[in-house]
Amino acid sequence: MLTFAAAVFFLMITPGPGVLSAAGVGAAFGPRVATRYVIGLFIGTNLVCLTIISGVTAAIFADDRLRTVLFGASILYLTYLAVRIALAGSKIAFINRASPPGITGGIMLQAINPKAYAVNTALFTGFGFWPQSYTAEMILKILIVNAIWVPIHFSWLWLGITLQRMNLPSRTQRMINLAMACSMMVVVLLAAVSQL
Repeated sequence: MLTFAAAVFFLMITPGPGVLSAAGVGAAFGPRVATRYVIGLFIGTNLVCLTIISGVTAAIFADDRLRTVLFGASILYLTYLAVRIALAGSKIAFINRASPPGITGGIMLQAINPKAYAVNTALFTGFGFWPQSYTAEMILKILIVNAIWVPIHFSWLWLGITLQRMNLPSRTQRMINLAMACSMMVVVLLAAVSQL
């Protein structure tokens, strides 16, 4: 169980679309609005977990054409987000939108987030620790994942808000945006390589 918890921590702490967007929404819109967005991410990631546990994901991805279309759409959207972050200029906003994404935006991001599927597939199909009961193991895994997921995402949200308040020099803000965009593109490239 400890090995599973360690895997959850290290797989979730790394920059991906969920945590980067939590930081971005926090920086752009403040804590109250960003909390709603993180609630959406939370709901979305748990829906991803349930589709993996139930086998729905495996059934959908069994059709090569559907898997290719969904994968292509998620790669395009995440690349779009990375470009928006990179082009945000000298203001740390990670995501530059006129209106906040809200709960629905968080759910939708997780629905197409290849890292959410890759991480949760690895976690829920591997790291077995309760062979006596599949159901008990899945319930425990969901509880552990959420116990680690919540503080990590709120930490990233806090980081976004803190960076925004620091009023860093323009050059530093540009460099942070580029680093975040590159981190997101690494996730996209890893997903693409794993697909091949």
